[in-house]
Order: sequence, then C-alpha cells, then structure tokens
Amino acid sequence: MANILEYLDWRGDLTLLERPFNEVDNLILAEICYLDFSGFVPAGFQTQQVTLLDAASAYFAAHPETNMGVLVPDQIPVLVEHAAKTARFSDVRLLGYVNRIDEETQTQFSALTMLLPDGSAYVAFRGTDDTIVGWKEDFNMAFTPEIPAQKYAAEYLRQVSAALPFRPLLVGGHSKGGNLAVYAAVFCGQDVQNRILAVYNNDGPGFYSSLLSLPEHKPVAGKITTLLPESSVVGMLLEHEEAYQVVRSTQIGLMQHDGFSWQVKGERFEHLTELAEGGKIMDQTLRSFLRELTEPQRVQFVDTLFAILTCTDASTLTDLKEGGLKTASAMVKALQKLDKPTRKALTDTLKLLVKSGARSAFEELGISRLRDNRLIEAISGYLETHSRT
Repeated sequence: MANILEYLDWRGDLTLLERPFNEVDNLILAEICYLDFSGFVPAGFQTQQVTLLDAASAYFAAHPETNMGVLVPDQIPVLVEHAAKTARFSDVRLLGYVNRIDEETQTQFSALTMLLPDGSAYVAFRGTDDTIVGWKEDFNMAFTPEIPAQKYAAEYLRQVSAALPFRPLLVGGHSKGGNLAVYAAVFCGQDVQNRILAVYNNDGPGFYSSLLSLPEHKPVAGKITTLLPESSVVGMLLEHEEAYQVVRSTQIGLMQHDGFSWQVKGERFEHLTELAEGGKIMDQTLRSFLRELTEPQRVQFVDTLFAILTCTDASTLTDLKEGGLKTASAMVKALQKLDKPTRKALTDTLKLLVKSGARSAFEELGISRLRDNRLIEAISGYLETHSRT
C-alpha cells in the first residue's frame, strides 16, 4: 500500500513530459494549494512567475514550522517540501495566487494556477481551511444556491483563461475546492469550457440543487472526474454528480476525507467497485436529515450554531481548541442566553441529526426497533437537559 507521499518517492524522478499527468498528480497539486503562499507566489497572471522549488524554499525559510490547523492535514508542508525537490514538480511554475477571507460576506476563497511542462495549466482551488468563516460558508451551501467562493471561482477561471489563451486547462481541488472546481467549470462560459481538458473533484461536497440538468453542465459533464473514498461523508453531501469513482482509504469514517489516506497503485489510485456500506448509510442519513428541515430551519440552525462558536471572538478552529474550558464555558453561556424558541430550534435540529444517524446505523446492524428508540430517547433527553442548564 502507498499514499501520495510514497508515490513521490516512486515517480518523482520522472518528469511530467516523461510520464503524463494523472489522477494522483491531480491530488498532489490540489493538496499543495492548501499552503498559504501569500508573499511567495505572485498574485497576477502576467510574466512574473515562480517555480515550486523557489516558492517552497522561500516559504520554509520564513516558516520553518507550519501549523495547518485542527482539521487540515499536517502532512501538507511535508508534501510541498518533498514535491518541490522532485524532477516531476520542481519546475512547475506558480502564479495567480489568491487568498481572500471576508467575515462580513462569509467568504473563504483561495486559488492557485500551476503551469505544467506539457503546456497545460492546472487551476487549483483550496478546500476549507482552519478559519471559522470558511466552515460557516460550507454550511451555507445547505440553503444558498451560490456561495461567494463559487462565484469567485468561476470568475477566477475566466481570468486564467484570458491570461493564458493558448494553454489547455486542468481544474481541480480537494474538499470544498473540488466543489469550486466543478462549479467554475460549469459556469465559466462556453469558450473557457472548450479549453478544459479535465475537472477533478476530490471528495468535494455537492450543491444546493443539482447541476446535472443545466445546459451549462452538459459541455463539461464528460470531463468531470469525481473521486470519493470508500466511506465518503463530505463528497456525498447535498446534490452531487451521479458518476463517481471510489478509491481505497486506510482511514475510517469521516477521516477518509484526508487525501493522504487514499491508496495509490501504480499511476492511479486503488479503485473499488462501489462505496462501502458505511458510506451508503451516511449518504442516506444526511439526505434524511436535510429533507426534514425547511430552508428557514436550515438558516436558523447554521446561524445560531456559528453565533455560539464565535461568541469568544475566535476566528479559527485552532483558537477554539486552544481556548479550552474558558471557550467551552463561554459557549455554554451563549447557549443559555438564547431565547427559548431559538434554543429549542437548535436542540431539535441536533436531535434530528442524532435520530437520523442512530436509525440508519441500527437498521444496518439489524438491532431491534425497541432498542433503537430507547437509545434515541436517551440522547435526545441529554441534549434537551443540557440546553436548559
């Protein structure tokens, strides 16, 4: 078994001209995009460019230690440093770096263009980072037809196309970055679509409403590759592509979202014929949960939940984690201060999610309805009691 780091050990000595770009290379570039290259990669699309080797060298000289945050894999700096020293990626040229965080508009958007030696350009969209506003924007997908990052992604892809008129385009990203890659490819305009060779969605969530029936989707439908780990959670959220490829992961459950757990076999991932049973259960669970919520209920739940998370002025998940008991105490007080209808709406929604998950899990395990109900009642009672105290 091998992952993308071990793939670099095996394939890193061969350039992209000697062995063509493949789906594993795509994930490597999508993960590289998570590193904050502000000040190390030019923001424009003009003649100024920097190689991955030079950008990485400058970055690590300035940041010998990098904390990626609570949920972003800490292997990413290792990957960047390793890839930058290989013949395969060292000469890849970087430009067009954007990193936009805006709490007022609830926007987290970052993108990077990489010029490959075969003449193509890989347009990478970053997934959700450590910022709370980034996670709030993700939750907004449940009730918003177009989040700001999706709009920026389509515009960014148009800018790349205009600035690099003779280069074929590859578009990709991991997690929310995969969602942005698909959205941008669908709504960038037909002239840009004609130049797209492939779109890679690496376990990215779906959309508020399906894109499959839209006329804008048809020109790129056959170019989209959706890669999901065997028990995908994130990639099965909301309305998504019907055609997807399943890859083996060494992790379990939600942790399979970590691209470093995806198993590589030769020049591709190790593919499976279908999602594992746990992945199917999670898909059913989340669909059931969202189906029972009205749009106003979704809005209220998300806004209330994140108001509690940010009551301590924390701006990142790391801030919340390091706040310890002080942060937890502040959030409990914020919950207690909610008016009764709002507090009830929040706890009822959390209980609904628990019920959906418990029901699906118990049905899969074949456990009796009686025991199912008792467990759900116990969890629901706990949530209700602690929302009042």
